Amino acid sequence: MSDDGTAQSVRRAQEAARAAEHVEAARRAWRTASAAAAGAGPGADAPAQSAGGWARRAGLAGAAIGVVAAGVALERLTVHRTVRRKARVALDSAAPYGSLRGEVGRAVAEDGTELYYETDEPPAADGPQPTVVFSHGYCLNQDVWHFQRAALRARDDAVRCVYWDQRSHGRSGRAPEGQPVSIDLLGRDLKAVLDAAAPEGPVVLVGHSMGGMTVMALAEQYPEYVAQRVAGVAFLGTSAGGLAEVTYGLPAAGARAVRRLVPGVLRALAAQSELVERGRRATADLFAGLVKRYSFGSPREVDPAVARFAERLIEAVPVDVVAEFYPAFAEHEKTTALAAFSATPALVLAGDRDLMTPGEHSERIAAALPHAAFVLLEDSGHLLMLERPEQVDRHLARLLARTIRTHGSTAPPAARPAAADPPRRPRRG
Repeated sequence: MSDDGTAQSVRRAQEAARAAEHVEAARRAWRTASAAAAGAGPGADAPAQSAGGWARRAGLAGAAIGVVAAGVALERLTVHRTVRRKARVALDSAAPYGSLRGEVGRAVAEDGTELYYETDEPPAADGPQPTVVFSHGYCLNQDVWHFQRAALRARDDAVRCVYWDQRSHGRSGRAPEGQPVSIDLLGRDLKAVLDAAAPEGPVVLVGHSMGGMTVMALAEQYPEYVAQRVAGVAFLGTSAGGLAEVTYGLPAAGARAVRRLVPGVLRALAAQSELVERGRRATADLFAGLVKRYSFGSPREVDPAVARFAERLIEAVPVDVVAEFYPAFAEHEKTTALAAFSATPALVLAGDRDLMTPGEHSERIAAALPHAAFVLLEDSGHLLMLERPEQVDRHLARLLARTIRTHGSTAPPAARPAAADPPRRPRRG
């Protein structure tokens, strides 16, 4: 073997050793967090059988997370860690994503939390036009709509758009410490933003993931508002309930164990938030791989700058915010709230490889909405607006065309479709 070949083999062996260290570090972190979360498990005087069950669940969860971590680490062996770090810095400085800004506004939630929003005002239109209001998902912010924002600005018939940051996310204020977060509360936050940013005229509501749940919570609490003001609705990669069924791509037993452990683990991590944030920076490579796995259906095909943009959005959310919001999803059940949109033009969009809110959840939403177009994007994951922006933009444009026909300058504001659309099969797009 040549000297060059020997050197290359040595480098690969060193990379493999470092990858193994990352995997073991991830497993150690999980074990440590699980032990710290023991307060959520059996107490000191609990029966030995219960303690054994807790230990078995922790073992299953650790094994499941370890499998994912191992896969992510091994996938990254071919690129040197220093090169990846330099690439992240270059992408952060050069990529334009998240740079679009609008007219700043602020609403105030019922508990005094300041809710930040931005408005894109189009040129004066002939007659009433809908205001499109975008609600982002968990551990994201309004900038996740970058591609849709750019596309809507470029339209010849540009429409008024509002983008807002959910409480404790982005530029919005942090919620009062210790106050539990619920999806219902987020629905009331959305109502406060609507009252401040779009006090009159028809609105089109667009929600992704937690943002879609927020829209459902609005409908459940303010059905009259929906009937009078909402001209259209779009649900992207979201769920009306039953999130306990989701396995996140893990074996079923491991997924059940993870669900039991995660609330306690997050509480333990939140109590050491400063240490955890330093740990997130130290394990940036592993974190980047996990983000790609759970954000995109075809991660190898995603533009590296887009993948890095997704990382930045997620890593900007403090771990204590992650912990505060997580329990709300177990309680989320809004299937009956969808009835408020039964006469509303709707779009239901999902990725066929979404590990967070699988396509079956979107299919159930579409089944409850007589006027919904249901589209399943192929080879797409949870952040479909970043992974498949052209398709998402096209389907949103079709929804807006439908709403403008019923709520534009030539139609009375209360106009609604006269009959339900024919039975739907998921359209591949």
